[in-house]
Amino acid sequence: MSRSRGFEKGHYVHSFKMATSTEKKSAAPVQIPKPVKFLYGGLAGMGATVFVQPLDLVKNRMQMSGEGGASRQYKTSGHAIRAIIAGEGVLGLYNGLSAGLLRQATYTTTRLGIYTTLFDMVSGPDGKPPNFLTKALIGMTAGATGAFVGTPAEISLIRMTSDGRLPVNERRGYSSVFNALARITKEEGLVTLWRGCGPTVARAMVVNAAQLASYSQAKQFLMGTGYFQDNILCHFGASMISGLVTTIASMPVDIAKTRIQNMRIIDGKPEYSGAIEVLRKTIQKEGVFSLWKGFTPYYTRLGPHTVLTFIFLEQLNKFYRTKIAKSTE
Repeated sequence: MSRSRGFEKGHYVHSFKMATSTEKKSAAPVQIPKPVKFLYGGLAGMGATVFVQPLDLVKNRMQMSGEGGASRQYKTSGHAIRAIIAGEGVLGLYNGLSAGLLRQATYTTTRLGIYTTLFDMVSGPDGKPPNFLTKALIGMTAGATGAFVGTPAEISLIRMTSDGRLPVNERRGYSSVFNALARITKEEGLVTLWRGCGPTVARAMVVNAAQLASYSQAKQFLMGTGYFQDNILCHFGASMISGLVTTIASMPVDIAKTRIQNMRIIDGKPEYSGAIEVLRKTIQKEGVFSLWKGFTPYYTRLGPHTVLTFIFLEQLNKFYRTKIAKSTE
């Protein structure tokens, strides 16, 4: 595969299909079966989550801080980290890890699998990649489908990472993601597992349209300068540029999703009727810039998570090509 085709095809598809640098031009690259693509995509996302889970927790805590005009519990990301460690210990930064892993196993597996499948379908007969708009559209489709599948794990993650900020007598105290899923179903009904599904799907569409499409454009731009080669440094730079675009575009939807999924039912009435009410109340009581509350941990998480996912994915693909595929020849 040529370099030009590599950075045109987009981040995830490129990592799924890129042949090793030692392959001869005449040799056909090993084709990885679609089920394996789904599996490796999920595993790569889960591996990255282990490293960035504390940032996800801090982001969720900051988005809930100051809700309804109350005084903010955390002034900055650093203050939030110090307060969490002081009150809950270092391991408190990993509250909700099981939910984060399940979210990757469901959301990321579905998202990447569908994205690469659709990418293959819309690519030209000569392997020419689709244009920017088409990449954005298939990214939105893949993200929406993955978000619907991953919403139960998402709502568990939001609640588990937000639990520590509540008074002890108000905490839900889920012991694991499976305990959370079981108790939510039993105490609030099965449909509650998809509470906030609308803004979750909307956020995923925004994130994937921005992330998957802007990453390939950023990578193409960096390589076009002549100062970057197709390596980890380039991938990291493109990821951080893509992450900035994605963070700015998706955070208002993300904060609406977070608050809806964490809301309580008071006297039989939910705190919010929908995402629009969350945004309206947030702007009225906390100011318009509160829609980007938790910007730093959100942005700091997004870039490294993409890079780590890419690195793990490359290693899994390499393992398949060099170990599994050769053993079956």
